[in-house]
Amino acid sequence: MHRDGEFDIRELPGVAGGRAQGGRSSQQDDLICLQDAREATTLVVLADGMGGDGAGELASGGVIHAARDLWDERVWREQPGALFLETLCQRAHEEIRRRNAWVSAEPHSTVVALLLRDGQAYWAHVGDSRLYHFRGRRCLSVTRDHSLARLKLDRGEIREADLSRDPDQHVLLRGLGGSEAPEVEHGYAPVRPGDSFALCSDGIWETLTTGELAALMREPDLYHGVREGLMRGTERGGEHGDNLGLILTRTEPAESWLGRLFGGMTLA
Repeated sequence: MHRDGEFDIRELPGVAGGRAQGGRSSQQDDLICLQDAREATTLVVLADGMGGDGAGELASGGVIHAARDLWDERVWREQPGALFLETLCQRAHEEIRRRNAWVSAEPHSTVVALLLRDGQAYWAHVGDSRLYHFRGRRCLSVTRDHSLARLKLDRGEIREADLSRDPDQHVLLRGLGGSEAPEVEHGYAPVRPGDSFALCSDGIWETLTTGELAALMREPDLYHGVREGLMRGTERGGEHGDNLGLILTRTEPAESWLGRLFGGMTLA
């Protein structure tokens, strides 16, 4: 469902995702939200493409294409959560490589994906698109960027406060679409009712603080949380700001009649 003409925002029960072009001439961020209420399963995926001559859009679109195919094939019912997300990342990598012949530049993409099922959360990422896990106002965990700037932070060469402004932040050490199969980083946590997750591209986390993301999660309507996040990121990024992609998802205590009504819905 779309409720906004200014930004590309979509929603399902307990999930809202959107993107904004920022100050860029093209949109290289892409996302998909998939839900089967009858199986109490949700999959959300966000990708940030890289490469000129349309390669970035092609790469992030390849990630979303792979996620949709695996969902439609119902592979998530056959494989454990972590294995399914590994399969998704490797399938997306191969899809991007298949698309190499379509453009002169070599397409690459980040990915961050979250699978919620059976009271558990599984996530995986490659690159510098992030996942934040919140419990109330508290951030329990954040994925670790696969970037040169993050490596410098680990070595003590820069401060965490300087990470988003470091010139090497956009030099990625891992990505999808290269000559070698990607090394995927995984995470897992049991989920309590009311736990929430934010998935975002660097256009969001470079302009919004962790506290601000936590506040967006507390919006009664997650659609408004996504819209506010995109508005702030666009304003702070300015005329040369990056693309912005943001997904907010919040677990609910029990399946509602609305969830049953919309079982099997897809957002892309």
